[in-house]
Amino acid sequence: MRRRWASLIAASLLGLSGCATTQRLSAAADVHALMIAIRDDDKPAFDAHVDRPALEAQVQAMIVARAAAPGSPAWLRDAGLLLSGPLARGAGRLLIQPEVFRAVADHYGYRPSTPIPGVFAIASQLRPLRDGAVCAVTRRDGPCLVTFADEDGTWRLVAFDGDAAMLKLR
Repeated sequence: MRRRWASLIAASLLGLSGCATTQRLSAAADVHALMIAIRDDDKPAFDAHVDRPALEAQVQAMIVARAAAPGSPAWLRDAGLLLSGPLARGAGRLLIQPEVFRAVADHYGYRPSTPIPGVFAIASQLRPLRDGAVCAVTRRDGPCLVTFADEDGTWRLVAFDGDAAMLKLR
């Protein structure tokens, strides 16, 4: 009886790890497509793999947080709240572009002359998150750099978790 339970538990754990692997492989195919779009400056393919509203919402939250930092005067908090939406949309139009993310890729060692890693290599750099999303890391125990979520069968970039200073036009 104990062997039966142990086998059942082992099979369940293997099945769960298989789901994470399937999830990472599925995401890796779209991350690969996004990397090619960035390299080739293919804006339609880039836009198909980027959730612009989610990224703009992230920028808006950063603006509001900075304006509401401890010690900020009331007028700055109010201005931050009032202007955060238009500023985030403007920043999104300027910064959510293939050329900006090419600079980020360059920072992490992916240069135009460097071959884009294959799907399996990308999958090994993706970490499943509790909410069903995955994030890309440079090392197994490292911090998340970018986060992807499955949106209607396409994994799209939903958050930039790296240093915001890297997001700049060349």
